[in-house]
Amino acid sequence: MEFMEPSLENREESVQGSSDRGFGLVFSAFFAIIALWILVNEGVFSWPAWGAAGVFLLLGLVVPRVLSPFNRWWTRFGLLLHRLVSPLVMGILFFLVITPFAIFFRLLGKDLLNLKFPSNQTSCWVHRQPAGPEPETMKFQF
Repeated sequence: MEFMEPSLENREESVQGSSDRGFGLVFSAFFAIIALWILVNEGVFSWPAWGAAGVFLLLGLVVPRVLSPFNRWWTRFGLLLHRLVSPLVMGILFFLVITPFAIFFRLLGKDLLNLKFPSNQTSCWVHRQPAGPEPETMKFQF
């Protein structure tokens, strides 16, 4: 078997959406939860919410292919949200969590990753005591 380096040019992954039946059942449960929430908090029987729950349940169980365009639209909407929210959340985490720690450790003069290379050293090799596992224990690394 030959190992192939992954290409950085084509990193798109194919996304498979849920089944149309599953989509109908999930949205039926969603609207039923909304209807129950309205009933419990406001004491009002919400006909539109119960109707939507019933319609999605009926379509999901009887003719799920009718929900196919809605399922595709919902999957595309989720992918759009992923493209927008994921970098935003990662940026917020980086700048609100990682960066303050880095500034704090720099102010303390810490080098936790041993990135500073002293000029009097000839190698980056780190000698360990004890030396580590015996070579015989690593027969089947891959």
